[in-house]
Amino acid sequence: MTDEQFLNLFVENLFILDLQAQDKKGVLAEFVNRLHQINRISDKEIVLDMLLRRESLGTTALGKGVAVPHIRTLTTRKLILAFGKSLEGVDFEAPDRKPVSLFFVLIGPYNTQGSEYLQALGKVAEFCQKKRVREKLLQISDFREFQDVFLEEMGSK
Repeated sequence: MTDEQFLNLFVENLFILDLQAQDKKGVLAEFVNRLHQINRISDKEIVLDMLLRRESLGTTALGKGVAVPHIRTLTTRKLILAFGKSLEGVDFEAPDRKPVSLFFVLIGPYNTQGSEYLQALGKVAEFCQKKRVREKLLQISDFREFQDVFLEEMGSK
């Protein structure tokens, strides 16, 4: 997956600048509700249940204020990558025990090869390892600024 393909996964209606939820289940439900509202998933109850089950296996929080909840499901036919920011941070059982403010929710179709899904997961982790990326993402105020963070990091700006 090229950087450009990765960036193209992000679309404005999958961008939540100010998550309102204050706990793990609420954050996941907020994303799932958005995905259902814009017809990106067919069954929000199944998706929420799958995300919660995935979390029960072990947190998807990476530490340093970042979490990447992810599943593969039959409820979508296209790879989905949503972004959300919590101004206050949420306890997501991160390894470093710090609250999570930056969320990347990845939902892949179940019946296709996993390479695109795994590559997107890897790209998120790669970008979020960089302190400057995390700091810039915490400062963004709209979708264009969000895109600019990645474009700048990719050397396209």
